[in-house]
Amino acid sequence: QGQLVESGGGLVQAGGSLRLSCVASGIVFNIYRMGWYRQAPGKQRELVATIRSGGSTTYGDSVKGRFTISRDNAKNTVYLQMNSLKPEDTAVYYCNADRTIAATSYNYWGQGTQVTVSL
Repeated sequence: QGQLVESGGGLVQAGGSLRLSCVASGIVFNIYRMGWYRQAPGKQRELVATIRSGGSTTYGDSVKGRFTISRDNAKNTVYLQMNSLKPEDTAVYYCNADRTIAATSYNYWGQGTQVTVSL
C-alpha cells in the first residue's frame, strides 16, 4: 500500500518562497506520475503541477512561471518550489501518485500540508 507524506508548508509573506516535499513509500516510485494539487476553503481541488517518470511536466495556469516541480527518484521524493507567492496561493497542498498498470489504476494521496500566504 502506497503512502505519501508531505512537508514544508507554513506561513509566508506575499512575494516569498516555500519548498514542499513529498516522500513516497510502498510504491515503485520511478514509474509513477507524481503531482501536486491544492484545495482552498470553499473551492474544488485543483491541479498545481505534475511530473511524469520521464521528467515531463505540466502546470496549472495560475502557477506557471512561479512554481517548479521536480523529482529525485533515488530519494522517492517529489518537490514543489514555490516562488513569488500570492495570497491566492493559500490552500492545503496535496501530493499525488498515479499510475495505470495492466488496466488497473493506482492512485494515492498524502494527508496535505497547509500553505498560508499573508499580505
